[in-house]
Amino acid sequence: MTAPDTTGRARAIVFDLGGVLLDWNPRYLYRKLFDGDDAAMERFLNEVCTMEWHHAHDLGVPPERTATELSKAHPDHQELIWAWSRRSEEMVAGPIDGSVELLRELKAAGVPCYALTNMERETYPLRRERFPFLRWFDGTIVSGFEGVAKPDPAIFKLLLDRFDLEPSETVLVDDSPANVRAARTAGMNAIEFETPGRLRESLRDTGLLDRRS
Repeated sequence: MTAPDTTGRARAIVFDLGGVLLDWNPRYLYRKLFDGDDAAMERFLNEVCTMEWHHAHDLGVPPERTATELSKAHPDHQELIWAWSRRSEEMVAGPIDGSVELLRELKAAGVPCYALTNMERETYPLRRERFPFLRWFDGTIVSGFEGVAKPDPAIFKLLLDRFDLEPSETVLVDDSPANVRAARTAGMNAIEFETPGRLRESLRDTGLLDRRS
């Protein structure tokens, strides 16, 4: 592991992707498929293609398996269920520009930057190709390739061990309160993402960004 900074300052940053750098939400896709009927869409997302169901994808379970099983239970929604994987890129509206600018500034300042994301192994290569800034990181851990996902403590240990990061000198940015709590339990400094502007202020407080920026 790298030698600790005797000043105790943060030395590296780890970004979540969806919700921090990428504007991801299944509603971007399903609002189109439900022709603007938000009530029906919400019932579908709460009762059929739930986030609990989707978590299997983050663990590396192929969507073909999950969609097949779910379609048997909800045959009347089969086409909508399969759209989750077949039209996954329509769930990403684009980058969160202010966050990408912060990543750019951190890279320019020489701060080691990493990514830790819960994402399907099938979709990550598509998004890495679609969004060039996903290739800026010094290292990336994608849950779908590892078979473990946030907030499992094992994925934070994997991150720290693989990239020789000192927990107390590593800042994680994530939009999930559960993931933030898990990172703090692992000894990391963790920031719950709200807006790029608030993140900028928090990063100034850590010393990773110059207060004049």
